[in-house]
Amino acid sequence: MSEATDGAAGRPGSDERERRIEKLALLRQAGIDPYPARSDVTHSALQVVEAFAAAEAGAGTGEHPASEVAVRTAGRLTSIRVMGKASFAHLVDGTGKVQIYIRQDEVGEESYDRFIKLVDLGDIIGVAGAVFRTRTGEITVRVGQWSLLAKTLRPLPEKWHGLTDVEVRYRQRYLDLLTNERARKTFIVRTRLVSAIRRYLDERGFLEVETPVLQPIYGGAAARPFVTFHNELGANLFLRISDELYLKRLIIGGLDRVYEIGHDFRNEGVSTRHHPEFTMLEVYQAYADYNDMMRLTEELYFAVAQEVLGTGKITFGGNEIDLTPPWRRVSMRDAILEKTGIDIQQANTLPALRQEIASHGLTVEPKHNWGKQVEELFDATVEPGLIQPTFVLDHPVEISPLAKRRADTPELVERFEFWIAGQESGNAFSELNDPIDQRSRFENQGQQQKAGDEEAHPMDEDWIRALEHGMPPTGGLGIGIDRMTMLFTDNTSIREVILFPALRSKAGE
Repeated sequence: MSEATDGAAGRPGSDERERRIEKLALLRQAGIDPYPARSDVTHSALQVVEAFAAAEAGAGTGEHPASEVAVRTAGRLTSIRVMGKASFAHLVDGTGKVQIYIRQDEVGEESYDRFIKLVDLGDIIGVAGAVFRTRTGEITVRVGQWSLLAKTLRPLPEKWHGLTDVEVRYRQRYLDLLTNERARKTFIVRTRLVSAIRRYLDERGFLEVETPVLQPIYGGAAARPFVTFHNELGANLFLRISDELYLKRLIIGGLDRVYEIGHDFRNEGVSTRHHPEFTMLEVYQAYADYNDMMRLTEELYFAVAQEVLGTGKITFGGNEIDLTPPWRRVSMRDAILEKTGIDIQQANTLPALRQEIASHGLTVEPKHNWGKQVEELFDATVEPGLIQPTFVLDHPVEISPLAKRRADTPELVERFEFWIAGQESGNAFSELNDPIDQRSRFENQGQQQKAGDEEAHPMDEDWIRALEHGMPPTGGLGIGIDRMTMLFTDNTSIREVILFPALRSKAGE
């Protein structure tokens, strides 16, 4: 096959496109619709192979012989080998590949001639015929009839090399899926992963719900939102950065176990780990805390891996990752102390912490409050070494405005993030249900916002009003589906697991 190109006049590939357009005209002149509305398909490629194999097995027991298997199948033409008045070719569909055999004396001279002269690699065709096995052992459809289902005007990427330009792969994902088996498998795993998560939670009494994507007040996470304007309401609305506050309203409403798998949006940088539109699983359980969420997390990951991959041990970036529960648990304080020798509980003010960082010869980006400085220190020193699944517990209250304080250490909260293969993969709290404390936290966030923190949480009076009606002790959990898929498919870039990632516009587009 020839390499896919722009196809515009004067550019490489334009001649090929013109040749295909000429063939299109000839087909129409012959009264053939090159884009019919439907096709009568009885078997996928995989079903052709399975049906014949079953018939072969049955032939030995006196049942219908394999030679009686008749099928109608369709797919994209990916190869053709012409041998005079007969040809072999391959059709590919979403289930796999099947060989076809077409002879002039069986389909007629005119029909065979059109197949040879007017059909191109990449065209989608339908065939009907009986199935047989060639002398080389390949299950094959002997074509009695064929029809054109879609004439392609642009060639597909070269068969063996496909799309080598990463950006082109993302911009033209349809070609990537056609030519890149690894890409197809990645997105199949992603779909099965999400289905497995749903089954796991449904079987444990959780109720899947849907909450607003357009919100009058954004919240539930530290992030910059996307803003849009609703003409009828005459008001700005925000694309949600998190599902959290609406899901917790449902806990207040008496739905004790809820979850949502949905898209969130954050107006932030793009990297191998970050994307402005991403998929989150959020789970909330009444009468639970972050310890319950830890158990749920490790058991869910292990169960999903077993179902989707057939194992609880996976390979990522050359490391074998063991998802078998229980996972390691370590406080943020102990993790930092172990790595740097700095005890954040002793250096419990911003000046003291900065002095400790300097005295240990570390270079860490300065932050404007103690909690954020602790977080930055952790990210710079501890994060890269967290390869095996690890729960990191008990974060500073300044960076956790929606989490319950630890009773014994009120400057910390009952929160964990979990890390696998050096990347943060989820977040959970014992949820703050004290409306007085919540108001105070929001007011503190307002001060941080005035100090220049663009990701500080805004005041949300409606959420405080809801809390004043009483929310039971609740555990909440958020898991990034994209990062989970990266882990399960050994992909180091988030763009590899998002079908159509956001990209900068190309000049002239």
